[in-house]
Amino acid sequence: MRMYDIIKKKRDGGELSKEEIAYFIGGVTDGSIPDYQISALCMAIYFKGMTVRETCDLTYAVRDSGDKLDFSSIRGIRADKHSTGGVGDKTSLVVAPIVASLGVKVAKMSGRGLGHTGGTIDKLEAIDGFRTTLSDAEFLKQVEKIGIAIVGQSKQFAPADKKLYALRDVTATVDSMPLIAASIMGKKLAADDDCIVLDVKTGSGSFMKSVEESKALARLMVDIGKNAGKKMVALITNMDRPLGYAIGNSLEVIEAIQTLRGNGPEDLTEVCVTLAGYMLSLADMGTPSEGIALARKAIADGSALEKLCEMVAAQGGDVRLIRDPARFKQAKYKREVCAPASGYLCRADAEAYGLSSLALGAGRNTAEDAIDYAAGILLHKKTGDAVRAGESIATLYSDDPASFDAAEQKLLAATEIGQRPADEPLVYDIVG
Repeated sequence: MRMYDIIKKKRDGGELSKEEIAYFIGGVTDGSIPDYQISALCMAIYFKGMTVRETCDLTYAVRDSGDKLDFSSIRGIRADKHSTGGVGDKTSLVVAPIVASLGVKVAKMSGRGLGHTGGTIDKLEAIDGFRTTLSDAEFLKQVEKIGIAIVGQSKQFAPADKKLYALRDVTATVDSMPLIAASIMGKKLAADDDCIVLDVKTGSGSFMKSVEESKALARLMVDIGKNAGKKMVALITNMDRPLGYAIGNSLEVIEAIQTLRGNGPEDLTEVCVTLAGYMLSLADMGTPSEGIALARKAIADGSALEKLCEMVAAQGGDVRLIRDPARFKQAKYKREVCAPASGYLCRADAEAYGLSSLALGAGRNTAEDAIDYAAGILLHKKTGDAVRAGESIATLYSDDPASFDAAEQKLLAATEIGQRPADEPLVYDIVG
């Protein structure tokens, strides 16, 4: 088998066999296929696409290129959720404790943020002492004992994807539907969960900018998961504006705590209980509507917040911060950003808001960058709200006051004040 022939076949619109795809991913993993041939096939896939069968085979080959988790020792149904990434997206910090408090096991591996999107692991590390790395034995024991653990990736999951993504990133082949699906689901299927809910973001702050693109990606990933024997559903959710009011690590943890106390922003609460409701439904705990009702009850009776406290304590975090969020480290400096005109906030470009937070030190441009956990943005106005000229629409936080000018400029350039916009749904569609 020759890589040249595989590239030519796909270039000419042919359908690759399972064996050809396995040969390709094997060569990506062991380094036997040079970068220029890997990039050439990615470009051919970008232009010619893949069938569902090809994409499934590619996903499973990526999944099998590295380590896999065995959750068989955990009793009960195991459920997980995955978000395609957004700004202000702290849903895992709310959804996972809700679902675990209702008896469904949540053994979750999450990632760090890069660029304008935040990462769950970065947010959790804003909690003093919280350990995001556990041994396999510790991880499984904790899930079995208290029903929940959220950790970073400590194993070599889907190493083929890491190499593929690095090359796609520099060859303008990132936005290929089959390659995106194989990247996300290859890593997700390396974990041994029974049920997976996908939160596919759409809009300015997400990777997929249109609802139709997001639906197509969701359908493809749901098909891949179902073919692998998983219970699957995907929600298409709005990321044309930041989710909630907080952008930045400790600020988002505080907002997640407020949400679990029943005092969170309406949009964040609605998305979280809907995601939790579908996870519970897949776990055989009733219809989605019944699952949503259970999720709201877990917030109302305090059991979801207590489950978060249990997890934080089990992973070495300072639970006092969860009980009293005022204990979180505060940024040394802050600046108010004021509305330049009166009217309605009719556009808030979520990606640009994320980049503004990045400029304050709340994120990283490269994997090696350090994070200022207290840095970020607290919004006072959301899309659709009335504003007056000179009124504060956001507060910027940072330990570096020199970062404020650039961050403020980015935020104001991404904010449009004019006529009141039409309402947009938080959840556009359900797939699967």
